[in-house]
Amino acid sequence: MDFPSEDIILVTASPVIKAVTNFKQVSKTLEEFDVEEQPSSLLEQRYPNIKVIHSAVKQLKSDEHKIFTEDGGEYTYEKLCLCAGAKPKLIFEGNPYVLGIRDTDSAQAFQKNLARAERIVVVGNGGIALELVYEIEGCEVIWAIKDKAIGNTFFDAGAAEFLIPKLTAGKQETPIECKRTKYTMEGSEKKERPAAASDKLGSALGPDWHEGLQLKGTKEFSHKIHIEILCEVKKIHSQQEFIQLQQTSLAFPKEGKNAEPDEVLWPVYVELTNGKIYGCNFIVSATGVVPNVKPFLDGNNFAIGEDGGLKVDKHMHTSLPGIYAAGDICTAAWEPSSVWHQMRLWTQARQMGWYAAKCMAADTTGESIDLDFSFELFAHVTKFFNYKVVVLGKFNAQGLGLDHELMLRCTKGQEYVKVVMQNGRMMGAVLIGETDLEETFENLILNQMDLSAYGEDLLNPDIDIEDYFD
Repeated sequence: MDFPSEDIILVTASPVIKAVTNFKQVSKTLEEFDVEEQPSSLLEQRYPNIKVIHSAVKQLKSDEHKIFTEDGGEYTYEKLCLCAGAKPKLIFEGNPYVLGIRDTDSAQAFQKNLARAERIVVVGNGGIALELVYEIEGCEVIWAIKDKAIGNTFFDAGAAEFLIPKLTAGKQETPIECKRTKYTMEGSEKKERPAAASDKLGSALGPDWHEGLQLKGTKEFSHKIHIEILCEVKKIHSQQEFIQLQQTSLAFPKEGKNAEPDEVLWPVYVELTNGKIYGCNFIVSATGVVPNVKPFLDGNNFAIGEDGGLKVDKHMHTSLPGIYAAGDICTAAWEPSSVWHQMRLWTQARQMGWYAAKCMAADTTGESIDLDFSFELFAHVTKFFNYKVVVLGKFNAQGLGLDHELMLRCTKGQEYVKVVMQNGRMMGAVLIGETDLEETFENLILNQMDLSAYGEDLLNPDIDIEDYFD
């Protein structure tokens, strides 16, 4: 806390705040942490000059330096940082059978619906979709993806092939222990939420949001997943509409056989762009997020990025004086390092928030500040299908065109290592499993050393690459 005498106001629509705990700097740029929900009173107790306002923002008047909240409050600011995150891109807004998963409330609503479900359709191919299909048990899952292979946000087709056997195998009985504790508002379980509350933004989920949720359907099997590739949802039909269509819907496809007509009548039907129709209990829309800029745009001339975020410069400044932005709501508009790119992930949200605070402080004291080191290299560590997954730099050759080559090493069921090379230099890497290569590869990408002389030996398991380059 650099300014103990300044008044700091945190305006949040959620009664809980997200706190980063168990923070661990794994290497220069890789970090691991948990995200805990805590009562906002803890923050106020720790820092007496912070006041938390529980209300959504109604309007921002940047020319007057004022924020107006839904509960009628009015607050004047000297400096303002917008950290309102992003909201799910729902495939069809306003359909009661379509669920988005973004915050703790929507995750709980999903769990409740799943407990009564025999079949669901999951649409999307990012992190949440991947975790979801792996975690669901006792329920048929039709997974519709617009790409050729699963996990397109993080992987190429090779890594997807490596992971697929884990989807069909029975899951371990004991899930890996979750270090995160969940905090829910006392009594919030008992209160019926008003119907209109579903579109209010809760607080975004932590990285292992599905831990502690019982993701079980009504049936007695573990995994039953069918993937429909290269397709999107064309239309959603109610049961009544489907009957009038006089079309055939498909039963869950048996392995190696063509899908047969379905005898069951379902509450809702999904028509895919490949012509197939599946009935289900409900649909999960996990098709990414859009920056939550709407409450702040009216009457304010923000520069907006192509992805809909508020453009920020390398000091996290928006185009309006005194207003900063960080996390999912913003679009990094500075000239990035050749091995960094923006992705709307928890790691980057934490880094941007921390750095934005430093920039606001430096501006107040008139100091100059350099772009933080965390923006030198894209680095993210996560878990998919119980494998440790590390992605570094241009891990999918983003923006490199055809001028690159890939090197691979794969041990089935154990590890998958891919590096992206350009002109003899390492530009990115995907590491799945316990490879212990992250620090070495991080250094090789950062120092851009010419590795041409090593050729294929770079990934030779009999050569201890760390000895060369540590």
